[in-house]
Amino acid sequence: MFGNRRKAFFVSAALVSGAMLMTACQDTDTDKAADTDATQSSSSATSAPADSSATSTPVDKDEASEGGADSGSDSGSGVDTGDGKRVPVEQTCGANDISWSTKSETQAGGYILVMAKAKSGITCYLPAALPTVAFGSDGTQAGPAEQSVGEQIKLSGSTTAYAGVNPKSSNEDGGKELDSIIVGVGDNDPNPVSLPVDTITVSDPIVTNWHTAPTDAVPFS
Repeated sequence: MFGNRRKAFFVSAALVSGAMLMTACQDTDTDKAADTDATQSSSSATSAPADSSATSTPVDKDEASEGGADSGSDSGSGVDTGDGKRVPVEQTCGANDISWSTKSETQAGGYILVMAKAKSGITCYLPAALPTVAFGSDGTQAGPAEQSVGEQIKLSGSTTAYAGVNPKSSNEDGGKELDSIIVGVGDNDPNPVSLPVDTITVSDPIVTNWHTAPTDAVPFS
């Protein structure tokens, strides 16, 4: 009886040991398979080519240099002459840059001598064009007393420019009686000035160009 029990016990023990051995083998095989998969996955990630969309495109040095030159601002001043050279920009005088004065003269039947000097600390240029001289509330404007325009004049320091205004160049009687004239540097001067004069009769007024000598500013009609 005891022999049969011992035999049954050893058979049971053998079955249990076999089952445990089989389980251990299965766990070992599973771990090896997992390790193999992980190794293959890591190897694939290392050897796989990078996505082309994430690859930076090399920049050509010459193109970079040209781009830098184009994007920079021109630090020079002046006007480009077209041959790679630049000339300084000359500031045109405005009426508010100038100290004005007038004087009545008797030569050529009588005229008004307009004198212009740059204000202290200002250097500017009177353009080679007639000064704008107007009369009265209707803005009657003086025409040219000379057939051609003069030269540009640089005003600075004590330099004085002169223009002569003949308020009545016609031989007709009558005209407007006025005691002031309006003067500007060109038609587009935003700040023309009103200058007092003796009472004058205005009819077909004329004005000379700017001159550096008062004797050249006599408005012969």
